[in-house]
Amino acid sequence: MLPIALDAVIQADVVVGYKLYLQMIADLTAGKTVYASGMRKEMERCEAAIEAASCGRRVVIVSSGDAGIYGMAGLIFDLCRERNLNVSYGGDTSTVTLDFSIDVIPGVAAFNAAASTVGAPLMHDFAAISLSDHLTPWEIIEKRLNAAALADFVMAIYNPRSKSRPHLLRQAQRVILQHRPPTTPVALVRRAMREGQWRCLTTLDRIPDAEVDMQSVLIVGNSATYVWKGWMVTPRGYLDKYGVTI
Repeated sequence: MLPIALDAVIQADVVVGYKLYLQMIADLTAGKTVYASGMRKEMERCEAAIEAASCGRRVVIVSSGDAGIYGMAGLIFDLCRERNLNVSYGGDTSTVTLDFSIDVIPGVAAFNAAASTVGAPLMHDFAAISLSDHLTPWEIIEKRLNAAALADFVMAIYNPRSKSRPHLLRQAQRVILQHRPPTTPVALVRRAMREGQWRCLTTLDRIPDAEVDMQSVLIVGNSATYVWKGWMVTPRGYLDKYGVTI
């Protein structure tokens, strides 16, 4: 956990989050009011946080990775907008009366953490795409996969496979194979930078489904991505630019 995030948790009166994430920082929440809930309870968690903040309490919502990337920051703003609350960022020095202020504290996104374990696969343009169709229809996800693959983006794929939708990873693989060769390098990283981390370098046609879960990130290379001595790298283009030959 980054120092600024750690400090925010320590200073909080109320800590809200997905129960698995709060279990990981249980030593930091002793003596605080804790609101924990399970999957698909995001609305309830954010509403509880807003209610506590509106009462003048200092609240932290814990997300994994970065709160603004598939995290809870966006939903907090959505709900505040729906309620027409007067909120601003924590450093606001205006004299306007606020319901409360908000700070979005940056974290290390899952694609950053996963990429660091396998080399430098995100050195050039990339797209992050979630395969979860809980909030986004599959038809839209498929369009995004097609567009990113056609445009030769490296792809960081979130939520690749769950018990309720084990088939979507294979569907995504078929979409990408329409635009990329089967030998395209792919990194699979599970629980990146956490206890139990596991990584695998493979190819687009050999993704090991059984090893993929909701704590995994897949990084699909572009046409220039290569694997060298166990590292996956997407060159930025420096060697071509300056005429360097190997």
